[in-house]
Amino acid sequence: MSGITLQSIITCPVCGHSETETMPVDSCLHFYECQGCGALLSPKSGDCCVFCSYGTVPCPPKQNIV
Repeated sequence: MSGITLQSIITCPVCGHSETETMPVDSCLHFYECQGCGALLSPKSGDCCVFCSYGTVPCPPKQNIV
């Protein structure tokens, strides 16, 4: 699993708050609570997780495909 980035910055589409998070290596994260406004984020249609929808880096399982 070399070359996999585990840090991603999630930006809330509701309030714009950004937070650096460590992504799980072997699974997708389907829900994320914004640390700024408390909004519960879920993936956009067609995305597997919140990192793919709102993060600067896609999740590790998606990185393995690319």
